[in-house]
Amino acid sequence: MAFTIDLKEKVVLVTGVSSGIGLGVAREFARAGADVAGCSRKAANDESIVTYVEAVETEGSRGLYVQADVTKEQDLEQLVRKVIDTFGRLDILVSNAGMNVFEGAEHCDEEHWRYNLDLNLASHWRLAKLCRPYLKQTKEGVILLMTSNHAFCTIPGCFPYNVTKTAITGLVHSLAIEWGPEIRTVGVAPGFIDTAGNDTWFNSFPDANAERQRTVDHHPVKKLGTAEEVGALCVYLASPIACFISGTTVLMDGGRSALMQDF
Repeated sequence: MAFTIDLKEKVVLVTGVSSGIGLGVAREFARAGADVAGCSRKAANDESIVTYVEAVETEGSRGLYVQADVTKEQDLEQLVRKVIDTFGRLDILVSNAGMNVFEGAEHCDEEHWRYNLDLNLASHWRLAKLCRPYLKQTKEGVILLMTSNHAFCTIPGCFPYNVTKTAITGLVHSLAIEWGPEIRTVGVAPGFIDTAGNDTWFNSFPDANAERQRTVDHHPVKKLGTAEEVGALCVYLASPIACFISGTTVLMDGGRSALMQDF
């Protein structure tokens, strides 16, 4: 018998679906049969959003897109209201939206510090609070908070991004113990995922290809992760099969953190 995950009749909200991990997560939930609501700051007619909608609907699922800036509470309120008005329910939240704020501890100014806190930490908490009443109604709601391997260890120059990613693990703990058993909360911590965002990182080096290969070589699996692989993990964690997983953060980094030093 094939091992399958069927999320038909479930509704998932995924933030940051215009590209990268968010798009991959949305696609994998649609493949599992869930209806998918997504948001980003881009306009609905942007090519990336057309791609998102097509990715969902090609799998036979219903797709919804709402333009929203997750740092604005009014936008979050309108987003959740639109999801409920459209689908009548919400079963799963994947709070994914964020961006690299790499300034370094010495050179980071107050503006970047506050923006990083607002986008990469507070927005997850605010959206989770807004979604809670609807997730609670299902008696088996799931919140997945996207953090990073930087929550476990980091490299020079990634402050203050790594600070908020570390803090999300604490948010996972609190939501799991305060909102269970009706809602499970799990953190997802990807490492180097092959996305446009990481391309920007590689391109910051004099030889981008050499830096990419150097990074690949530091992973025991000898590859970078894909957005679809992150999406597949999210589908598993949101399914009834994972009903005993809550209050923890799952690190998926290709074994990178197992190395004591670079070789």
